[in-house]
Amino acid sequence: MVIGALALACWAGVLLHPARPWDLRPVDADDPVPPDPPAWPAVGVVIPARNEADGIAATLAALDRQDYPGDMRVVVVDERSSDGTGAVARDAAAGMARPCEVITGERLPDGWAGKVWGMDQGVRRHDATANPEWLLLTDADIHHAPDSLRRLVGDALHRGVALDSRMARLRCQSFAEKLLIPPFVLFFFLLYPLRWANRAGSRTASAAGGCILVTAEALSEAGGMQSIRGALIDDLALARRVKHVAGRPTRLALSRTRVVSTRPYERMGDVWTMVRRSAFTQLHRNWLLLVGVLTVLLLMFAGPLVALVAGVVGAASGGGSLAWWALATGTAGWVAMAVADHRTAREFGLGPGWQLALPLSGLLYGAMTLDSALRGPRGGGWR
Repeated sequence: MVIGALALACWAGVLLHPARPWDLRPVDADDPVPPDPPAWPAVGVVIPARNEADGIAATLAALDRQDYPGDMRVVVVDERSSDGTGAVARDAAAGMARPCEVITGERLPDGWAGKVWGMDQGVRRHDATANPEWLLLTDADIHHAPDSLRRLVGDALHRGVALDSRMARLRCQSFAEKLLIPPFVLFFFLLYPLRWANRAGSRTASAAGGCILVTAEALSEAGGMQSIRGALIDDLALARRVKHVAGRPTRLALSRTRVVSTRPYERMGDVWTMVRRSAFTQLHRNWLLLVGVLTVLLLMFAGPLVALVAGVVGAASGGGSLAWWALATGTAGWVAMAVADHRTAREFGLGPGWQLALPLSGLLYGAMTLDSALRGPRGGGWR
């Protein structure tokens, strides 16, 4: 009975949260078309890439199709790839209308995360050549629609933000993706409610590393890539620096079609590795906080089921009012969980059957987080 009531209280808290994180807003497709600025600023695109030979050509082709009216130059940093990423990228760059340079990454210095080091080299290369006003930090597995950069720059200038980011549409096709990717997005919104993150006076700051547009000036004021050199969760670290150190406004929105991730997660182990890489770091490597998070996850996702089973068994054996109370709180908790997940499931085109699997998804993420603490980020990150 107590477990069911506590689980229901947790989900009621999610639904009543003043930032309404469960509705996955803002979405870029809902934004009005921003007005054209008097002049379009120069943009330097930075793509750190390691072992991305299968997709880098398509990524560069999509960038070459941008309808951006201003100057746009691309720098790809091949970070010690062993699959020929650099050669594939150079072949693709040779056929591009937009300027594109592929450089070989330097040896990774002590204390730097590999991706951050790659971005730093790309930023420095732009500074030494065209010195653009804005920088687009994007990934080798991100596909940008033709109007992506134009809308992103226009939105940033119209809103007056120094960092404008888009959470890429993640792939949701395989069984593992349908089970784990939508809850991943929901959990992100619960941890970093975007309405709060996008508010100037809020302590919450957030960005998505697949697509971050930032002014070169704000990046410099924030301390540059040097200031986040060891960050495994580089996007959040950068957003915090720009918002709290440079004192500049930031924005993050979910993308439906303009910014799309092409990275597949065919097996559950692929998602597991991704989460394990940063989950414990996200908890500031705090064991007490880990215990608290695991307790809440267990309560929220297993609690309604435990209460339901206890209620059914108790009612069948004549357990009286306590059994019926457990049944009621378990049912209400499950309904509240389904309501909180409804927008996410609809966003990814999933039916009610996948919502019934949400408790399993939540418990799996708890196991991934525990694994992150016990075994560390093996197999993930560019170290």
